[in-house]
Amino acid sequence: MLVSRKVPVNLALVAGNRMRMIAPATKGARSLMHTFVLSSRNTHTAPAHKLLKLQNHRRSYTTRTTKPDGKKTLVLLGTGWGSTTMLKTLDTSNFNVIVVSPRNYFLFTPLLPSCTVGTTENRSIMEPIRHIVGRNNKDVRFYEAQCTDIDPKAKQLTLQTPSDTVAHISYDYLVVGVGGTYNTFGTPGVQEHALFLKEMQDASKIRRRLKDTIERAGFEDTTLEERKRLLHMVVVGGGPTGVEFAGELHDLITEDLSKWVPGLAKHVRITLVEALPHVLPSFDPKLVKYTEHTLRKNGIQLMTGTTVKRVGRTTLVVRDTKDGRESEIPYGNIVWAAGIQAREFAHTLRAKVPHVQTNARGLIIDDHLRVKGTGDIWALGDCTVSKNAPLAQVASQQGKWLARAFNAMAKERQAGDAYNSIAAKAPFVYASKGSLAYIGGERAIAEIPAFSTSITAGGPLASLFWKSYCLWELFSVRSSLSVATDWAKRAVFGRHISVD
Repeated sequence: MLVSRKVPVNLALVAGNRMRMIAPATKGARSLMHTFVLSSRNTHTAPAHKLLKLQNHRRSYTTRTTKPDGKKTLVLLGTGWGSTTMLKTLDTSNFNVIVVSPRNYFLFTPLLPSCTVGTTENRSIMEPIRHIVGRNNKDVRFYEAQCTDIDPKAKQLTLQTPSDTVAHISYDYLVVGVGGTYNTFGTPGVQEHALFLKEMQDASKIRRRLKDTIERAGFEDTTLEERKRLLHMVVVGGGPTGVEFAGELHDLITEDLSKWVPGLAKHVRITLVEALPHVLPSFDPKLVKYTEHTLRKNGIQLMTGTTVKRVGRTTLVVRDTKDGRESEIPYGNIVWAAGIQAREFAHTLRAKVPHVQTNARGLIIDDHLRVKGTGDIWALGDCTVSKNAPLAQVASQQGKWLARAFNAMAKERQAGDAYNSIAAKAPFVYASKGSLAYIGGERAIAEIPAFSTSITAGGPLASLFWKSYCLWELFSVRSSLSVATDWAKRAVFGRHISVD
């Protein structure tokens, strides 16, 4: 007879829609290896010899584990900047660590726009979690799964696997780092017709769409008016992602399309739409002015102070925020980079404590990264609402701070009351290390804090600094060498925009 047993799991990271164990490598980790059994709900009416026939149906699983040495289970949800940095810094020998995410790699997002045009290859900026865990000798289990629900009182998570089965795991401590997704602000037609730039799948889709559009525009029976529409690229959002994508697109046109298809390249247009009066509002005004001058010099049309009212299949309607006039713009491709919002799991957790979690943008946290209204749950990165901006740099520092807090707590043998023990420590304080953005034409802007002021620079030298920073911040030597090789191949042979 099969018996379903639920045993707490100590530390887990959850942020995904598929579930797979990648590693444990040590003897202690192997002893924690979980076993899934069919719950009585699915087996009480079926003989044992017929259980295999249920494989293609939705099933419910419970995780059965043991907890040697009385270690607490720490679950990390997500493999973004915050969770991955925490995983690298955490002393996993003090906890039973579980990472849960729909993707089994860390994505270096600053170079994501360059993947859309073939400047950098996709795999070069994808660092497998297996490499991070193995390289640092971590005792960690990884589940490739989507966390769909949580019971804060029972400290239990519900996961959905790639085969559409359901699994349940328990935790002692939970760190939510599920990140954010694109925000359409309810604009009609965006979800149906726009392209986004948040995940690697988005970059691949943009790359494929660009290739298809260029090929379609090249047919001889295509009218001039239709060719101009197809080759009009619209970017919505004047933040770093939108500006960097527009810059990369400009480089593709001037460096490669002008050689491959000179007859088409002269018809390509780029329009950048931003609701605020200027692009890159978080940067120094001098750098903003330099950026806008450079973009216009590169032939990119700036439509600042302009909002998108609706998006159709071939046209979009925009509105001038000053005089309220609306106009219709034909386009071939539109990339939406106008904002982010927390992922669905953050809102699922918010619903468990609605009287405290009242901000629709994400999870409200305190200065010690604790999710308000809950116990033994922390959150970091883009899924949170705090006084800090949703930046990769912020999430990375939060992950390092929280890992060190857990390490110190374990060293002081206070793991029984982590929530209050960590709250007794000095709060998290974000320290900006500067801001960088690539703007096209081998030019970038940089704003670096220095004592009580900041150093600002823009131009080719800032571009070299931006590239050096990217190579330094990549999570491994392998990734750094891969990106450097991609850049060298592009300089010698041009970009590789072909896709399957």
